[in-house]
Amino acid sequence: MEQTLKGKTALVTAAANGIGRASAEAMAARGANVIATDIDGPAVTAMADASPNITGHQLDVLDAAAVESLVASVAPVHILLNCAGWVHDGTILDCDEEVWDRSFNLNAKAMYRITKAVLPGMRDSGTGSIINIASIVSSEKGAPRRFAYGASKAAIIGMTKSIAADFVKDGIRCNAICPGTVQSPSLNDRLAATGDFDKALAAFKDRQPMGRLGQPEEIAEMVCYLAGDLSAFTTGQAFAVDGGWSI
Repeated sequence: MEQTLKGKTALVTAAANGIGRASAEAMAARGANVIATDIDGPAVTAMADASPNITGHQLDVLDAAAVESLVASVAPVHILLNCAGWVHDGTILDCDEEVWDRSFNLNAKAMYRITKAVLPGMRDSGTGSIINIASIVSSEKGAPRRFAYGASKAAIIGMTKSIAADFVKDGIRCNAICPGTVQSPSLNDRLAATGDFDKALAAFKDRQPMGRLGQPEEIAEMVCYLAGDLSAFTTGQAFAVDGGWSI
């Protein structure tokens, strides 16, 4: 059975690059009306220019008033993809309170904020699919030098299960995706910051049993599945899409 998202409105955060962009484009290709948001306004505007099913909006997910204003201005949202996030490199000894707060503010609190804004409309319409991008580095698996990141991504899985339990009788589903290492501009920046891009890239590939990084389009396929009606019996789950890293 072919998956279609026609007639559904999808709101995507961090849609300018990586998983967010690939997912926004994949949902639009399946007929969804996609509201692509990102702090990089010109990037999502360019996406909208390239697709009749995408509208672009600049959004800083750390700005509570901006989140409320955006959600109030758009049509009822049927699909919410929470994709914004930040990776800190370090152990607990490298994590001061500023790093801890930034990790939780961007990875968890922003997700809480936009989900809370969208949920009443979903409940009124009696349908909704919330998809949270967590990470396999979370409550699922530990990784060296990912203390604040892993803790904040674990919080996402906890939120996902709680939301799923609270709203299952309202026709609202909530699931998380836990990617392994996925190719993206932000990953390239982090690899370059090590001072030896090729060595760092090789190390990331070596820890993946498949010997390669994931591609954003591979995560986008899981997003589309969870967004659509073929997954209507699925909620409260954390799906590993990690190239076998968690085996």
